[in-house]
Amino acid sequence: MREHLALCRELLSLIQRENRALQNPEPFDAKEFADARKSLLPALSEAYKSLKEVSSTWQQLGSAERQPYVEVCSLIRQNQEVIMNVVLLDRENERLMLRRGLVPDANPPAGIRPRPHFVANLYRAHGKPL
Repeated sequence: MREHLALCRELLSLIQRENRALQNPEPFDAKEFADARKSLLPALSEAYKSLKEVSSTWQQLGSAERQPYVEVCSLIRQNQEVIMNVVLLDRENERLMLRRGLVPDANPPAGIRPRPHFVANLYRAHGKPL
């Protein structure tokens, strides 16, 4: 749980730096932050698996058996608080990115571009006159 909490705090720190960069009028390097997030993913994934196992064991214990482990309750609460802060600040960062015009590419490659009149054009080109 401590490992997961440390990783969540590291992620929160990264998102806070991203937030400060987005609030700054200078150019924003989204790739830098995306790469930093990707580098944290494997460690977060492993910590999550461990946390899931601990959670399963913890939930099987009775309240009397949990009582001596006050630190575990505190760690659970701290993890929840940090994760909530990460989610809220990340949403704020998304809004700031939209305001700056940092949205997905408006001109995707030709194979991916939506073609709203494709079917109508096919009928027009290959249809038989009545």
